[in-house]
Amino acid sequence: MADDLNDVTDTDDDEVSESSEALIAVHWTDEGYYPPSAAFVAQANASDPAIRREFTEDRFPDSFTAYADLLTWFKTWDTVLDTSNAPFWKWFVGGELNASYNCVDRHLADKANKAALIWVPEPEGETHQAITYRELYVRVNEFAAVLKDLGLKAGDRITFHMPMVPELPVAMLAAARLGIVHSQVFAGFSGTAAGHRIADSGSTVLVTVDGYYRSGELLDHKVKADEAVEAAAKEGQQVDKVLVFRRYPGQYSAKTPMVDGRDVFVDDLLAAHKGEIVEPVSLQATDPLFLMYTSGTTGRPKGCQHSIGGYLSYVAGTSKYYQDIHPDDTYWCMADIGWITGHSYIVYGPLALGTTSVLYEGTPNYPDAGRPWRIATQLGVNIFHTSPTAIRMLRKVGPDEPAKYPYHFKHMTTVGEPIEPEVWRWYYESVGKGEAVIVDTWWQTETGGFLGSTLPGIDPAKPGSCGPAALGILPVILDEDGNEVPAGSGKAGNIVIRNPWPGVFQTIWGQPERFVSTYYAKYNKDPKSTDWHDWPYFAGDGATEAADGYFRILGRVDDVINVAGHRLGTKELESVALTVNEVAEAAAVPVVDDVRGRVVEMYIALKPGFTASPEIEAKVTDAIVKDIGKIARPKNIWIVPDMPKTRSGKIMRRVIAATSNFTDTGDITTLANPEIVEKIRQQVQSAKHAKGEVPRELSEAELNEIKSFGSE
Repeated sequence: MADDLNDVTDTDDDEVSESSEALIAVHWTDEGYYPPSAAFVAQANASDPAIRREFTEDRFPDSFTAYADLLTWFKTWDTVLDTSNAPFWKWFVGGELNASYNCVDRHLADKANKAALIWVPEPEGETHQAITYRELYVRVNEFAAVLKDLGLKAGDRITFHMPMVPELPVAMLAAARLGIVHSQVFAGFSGTAAGHRIADSGSTVLVTVDGYYRSGELLDHKVKADEAVEAAAKEGQQVDKVLVFRRYPGQYSAKTPMVDGRDVFVDDLLAAHKGEIVEPVSLQATDPLFLMYTSGTTGRPKGCQHSIGGYLSYVAGTSKYYQDIHPDDTYWCMADIGWITGHSYIVYGPLALGTTSVLYEGTPNYPDAGRPWRIATQLGVNIFHTSPTAIRMLRKVGPDEPAKYPYHFKHMTTVGEPIEPEVWRWYYESVGKGEAVIVDTWWQTETGGFLGSTLPGIDPAKPGSCGPAALGILPVILDEDGNEVPAGSGKAGNIVIRNPWPGVFQTIWGQPERFVSTYYAKYNKDPKSTDWHDWPYFAGDGATEAADGYFRILGRVDDVINVAGHRLGTKELESVALTVNEVAEAAAVPVVDDVRGRVVEMYIALKPGFTASPEIEAKVTDAIVKDIGKIARPKNIWIVPDMPKTRSGKIMRRVIAATSNFTDTGDITTLANPEIVEKIRQQVQSAKHAKGEVPRELSEAELNEIKSFGSE
């Protein structure tokens, strides 16, 4: 769509003068409230507002012992929080426990025959696999015996490159039983990416599977193990053993051959340890439990190191009060264990509370968009947890599917990125059938668990806002100079957390200087201080706080588009586009412009049944101009057949940003649909050439900006 080349003079002078590098423009209107039902409040784990008084600043840090008390400790801690080596916080110092014991062993007394995990294979003809706590105990012990027999011990690292199969949580809990630090790499990542993480962590053992299903295809996953070992070797790290689980017992599902002397089938090893019991090792609360490498970064991987005691207590507490998990619930987090969400809210949090956690192997819309709702109906799921990415996708391909199935959720979660109000309302009305409460959670890989969310039995939800701070969390919004941005001001800045909390990561593995410089140096005024007040945590997200104390997260502070000095949050632009009925997905990207620095281009994918037209383009433009202002008018709107997406379903904004700027799209081999990139490139760049838009030679800084746009 042609732009009428508005310049800065078309905007209100006061609007421009208020914007600066320190503030992100905010134009969203406030939304209404959705209170919990009386029935939900009556059964909620937290229904009395007085709980917040237990977590006020004057009770910090002792308030978090309430979370630690949800666990079984072999030895009680001596010190709740040690700040002597700030900001390398140590929680529950002197305490000893074991994560595997807390997630498995202690439930045998009263839950031995209760399902701990229910695994749903992607092929609908295959039987669901229910694993009781007793069966999980046996499997975890036997695999722990395998690891022990390989000579692995507490403090060693082990890498898993595994999909959503039950062997993954079994392997995690077996490693935790021995104090082996595990690093799970998302199965959709390349073997090379896994190899980098192996090298960084110093792992000598890789655990993988031969194959798994994705969108109806049985993928050869073993091939990535060979790539991983080779990539690790190039960085000087030798992998001694590759342990291969088989998707089908006794049947090898990969075409890639096993390597003699290095590769071994796990079931062959298990045969020698049948029924063996390995006592859980009593570990320090401050010992590491796992490494989780953040995605989308360039250069050396960033391994977030999480502790046993602090992390496990925090995910148990937040699972209880924010997920409202009870032992008799059937809980389904439709995410991947390869991300922090899966670690915290598929494995460790739910199992610590003794509930039933569902694992689904495949693609949510395979073989059709009704699959999640059939699973929910078949298993009696009453708590559902997924990402805005998945919600938008299901809204796009099957908006009417939820109404066809008689499931009933009491509670739903959204996690991973800000959710647009329009998408939130579909989630509430169609998926939740107007019955379920929604918690819109804000947190990060680094934080271990939720930082911002409504307490579902107490607070009303508000579309587009994650809610107030989580219990015991003390956030504030600061500008670039460290000045507080007042609540209700309508202005945004950088959201930071003033205090430590048990779930926060301990360090970046092997990179303590990077840990400090990335997350704490920005607002620290005294590097020698041991007072936690002097070390606010910089989350890297832009946010605004309403007068009611609810926070709205605007996305990464690097994911803003600076148009003539006016910083526009991409989430706001995309949210407005999604209010247009025909639009299913939207992505805003920056284009380098000689006059205004950057201009906005929008990529749009439509719902089924709609065809691209100038009228739809006009609707999107009009909505953005009306809701945000002329300064945000897109230079071009591209209606594309699909967005380039990762295997986890996230739109790869750097790819389309590169397309709009006539630069190299970079590596697209890890995309779920790499073929779409060339179609988009031909569509967009040929249209630009036809309109006389000549490619501009970008500076190195501009190239780096486009290359990293949308990275996490």
